[in-house]
Formats: sequence, C-alpha cells, structure tokens
Amino acid sequence: MSRLIKSQKALDYSEAFRAQCPPLGRLMDGDLKVTMCIYYASRRPDLDESLILDLMQGLIYENDRQVKERHTYWALDPANPRAEIIVDQLPREEKKPRTRRGKKE
Repeated sequence: MSRLIKSQKALDYSEAFRAQCPPLGRLMDGDLKVTMCIYYASRRPDLDESLILDLMQGLIYENDRQVKERHTYWALDPANPRAEIIVDQLPREEKKPRTRRGKKE
C-alpha cells in the first residue's frame, strides 16, 4: 500500500486552506478553468499549485481531473502571502455529427 507523505509545511498549508475555503453547496461539474495568482512571502517558494488543485477536491469540484485549463501567476507579497483563485466552468462542447467523405451520416 503506497502512501503520499507531505512535508510538515504542506500539511500546515493544507489545514489553513481548508479553514479558509468553505465548501460549495453543490460541487462544480464538467470541465473547468482555474486561474490563480500565488503571492509568495519570498523568492524561494515551495508551494506547488498542484497542492491547491488537490485541496479544492471535494470543496469546489469532485476531482482535479476536471481542470482542463489552468493559468498560474507568481507574485511576491512578504507581508501577505496568499493565493487568489478563480474557478470557471468551460463551455460544453457540442457534439458534431460524424461525417464521411464530407457528407453527414
């Protein structure tokens, strides 16, 4: 049985994240786009944005595999390190009829 062991810093961040991110009443479904700006306390960041995507599972969406588009920005704010996150629903793709030799079937 494999087990993912996170650093104490990551575990502390996870706890703080859950305390500040209330769960949605209804989880977002379908394909999603996530835009986040992570404000780090120093130029030596050790927070990976994939941890944030993992932490939003069960709070914002069911599974981070729903995130099909991701935009991540990096900034410094030693006085107030934080992550600002926007999650948007991507438009559902319309299924096009299959064609054969340029003709609709």
